[in-house]
Amino acid sequence: MNSKSHENMSRIVLGWNAFGTTDTYIQQNSVSPQMNVVSPRWFSLDEERLVSGEADPRYINWAHESGKKVWAFFGNEFNAELTDSVIGNRDNHIKIAKLLEEKMVPTKIDGVNVDFENINPANKDDFVEFVKQLKKTLSPHGIVVSVDVTRENPDPFWSGSYDRKELGRTADYIVMMGYDQDLGGGEKVGSVASLQWVEEGLQLLIKDVPPEKILLALPFYTREWVTNLQTNQSMRFDRNMQETEQLLAEKKLTKKWDDKTKQNYVEFIENGEKHQIWIEDEMSMKQRLDLVNKYRLKGSAVWYVGQETPSIWPVFN
Repeated sequence: MNSKSHENMSRIVLGWNAFGTTDTYIQQNSVSPQMNVVSPRWFSLDEERLVSGEADPRYINWAHESGKKVWAFFGNEFNAELTDSVIGNRDNHIKIAKLLEEKMVPTKIDGVNVDFENINPANKDDFVEFVKQLKKTLSPHGIVVSVDVTRENPDPFWSGSYDRKELGRTADYIVMMGYDQDLGGGEKVGSVASLQWVEEGLQLLIKDVPPEKILLALPFYTREWVTNLQTNQSMRFDRNMQETEQLLAEKKLTKKWDDKTKQNYVEFIENGEKHQIWIEDEMSMKQRLDLVNKYRLKGSAVWYVGQETPSIWPVFN
């Protein structure tokens, strides 16, 4: 793949693979003809070896035969100290880029997806320089460099540490994670990704990054909030789309449209506890994908493949 071919790639639909084996990933990815880029969670930052993890040629062959490109996931384990000690030392930048080059070029990987989250704001410029080095080393091989960023929020580590403008200038693509509104940012019980919050995040990002470089990442999960009605204390539980559907069926719950979040919503009371779920389904997904069209973004991404109900994929057509 030459360096030009990614530029004329049509609308991207990227699916991340996480917490599984090559066999489960292939099985999960096979259900979606709409997905044209897959990102297996393979590489991570490592204190001693700098980069740990290996590519699986069998996965890559399967993807290429299925007409999908492979952007290998490269993460920092959400570890601010590790990130500081490794990329805070700029001598490591070339070493890491070379290690990735050695792992990626022979296996014909098409791209890297850099998912560094929870970075010390002191490393803001280090991270930009690091991405520049990856681009410099990998671009000559036609390897695409994409970088994940959070939707802007008040947290210095989870949001303030990204120089979105410089990352946007440097990387081929920026992926905005349009979820986890209910973490950070002071919100308590609520949606993982209300539409207005996602759209405002895109509007902010577009000030720094051209829309044709942006992918909007969508959640294939939600959270079930359980509030003790006596103490008013709330706990949250991650629920994927399949689990949510199952719960709705078991409890014979009827979804109600919530116009504020642009999602379906259910609640029920059981054993003195109130359960609330803002649901991810075809209706909410269609609203999110409409933003991709509205702002003429390069495409979408989903976290993560295998959590969804099969009925979600036609919405991506």
